[in-house]
Amino acid sequence: MRVLLIKTSSLGDVIHTLPALTDAAKAIPDIRFDWVIEEAFADVPGWHPAVGRVIPVKLRYWRRHPLQAWHSGEWNSCKRRLGEAGYDAAIDAQGLLKSAWLLRYARGQRCGLDRDSAREPCAARFYDQPLSVAKNQHAVERVRQLLSAALGYAIADGLGDSGIAERFRKPGGRGVVFLHGTTWDNKHWPESYWHELAKLLTENGFQVQLPWGNQVEKQRAQRIAGVCNGEVLPKLSLTGVAEVIGAAAGCVGVDTGLGHLAAAVGTPAVALFGPTNPGLTGFYGNNQKSLEADYHCAPCLQGNCRFADESDIFPPCFSTVKPSAVIDAFSSMVSGTQA
Repeated sequence: MRVLLIKTSSLGDVIHTLPALTDAAKAIPDIRFDWVIEEAFADVPGWHPAVGRVIPVKLRYWRRHPLQAWHSGEWNSCKRRLGEAGYDAAIDAQGLLKSAWLLRYARGQRCGLDRDSAREPCAARFYDQPLSVAKNQHAVERVRQLLSAALGYAIADGLGDSGIAERFRKPGGRGVVFLHGTTWDNKHWPESYWHELAKLLTENGFQVQLPWGNQVEKQRAQRIAGVCNGEVLPKLSLTGVAEVIGAAAGCVGVDTGLGHLAAAVGTPAVALFGPTNPGLTGFYGNNQKSLEADYHCAPCLQGNCRFADESDIFPPCFSTVKPSAVIDAFSSMVSGTQA
């Protein structure tokens, strides 16, 4: 059975899709997926054994530079690749107009979320088979249910399996990876808290490791490393980051794609949630602990903080998530996995 899957971005959403592929492979042993994904995340599908072909796209770039996409031939090439193979099913797991627009070029039964389930209801107009999936549940479970409904199999009880832990998880080190970078300003944990946590972990015999993806993150990593003799990692591919995370004793991270990667790899992680809701997008898997802000507006699910002037800490909701609580959660989790 051959299936086209469209899940282009972001990194966390891509990682959340992996357990659904594992379900499908267990239920339909001969299934193979071709996965359409943003070029920046193209490493990820190839980690999963059920993926045959990866089809990278540059939707983010093309939307900013439509004339360049047209004149370069990249858009026409993308359309040809989407339509050159016939599929038993073609599934839009994104639920957005941009992903539904890509799906229309695929040959096969087109499936996706119905108008009451999709983030952008108009996307459902492009599907031959719109499917209902309840919104108020974790993103991983939503994708698992979508694929099971589209392909006609039952989901086994229990947590889903990302299918990549066996490749990457190689425990035994004393490194603790700080996943400190994220997109929203108000999802950042205060840097002074990172400094304090770094000192506490170093005193407990751990080595702080700091990946980065841009110059702002690199400079923050250097400042954190400076207080604890930590290791600022070189610029790494996603596969390189996954290998570092897989060898670590554990991770501490804000709500970020690399945190979801840590959970998928099977590395113990403490997740720091302020404006977002771990019930919907928390780190999914065993040995994952979410510390939620206990503040009057949390989780607001908003990218802009309306109460920034209420505290010297930004965002103020994170004033309730102290480094002492993080070290306690981390220590109990790691000691439990090493017992």
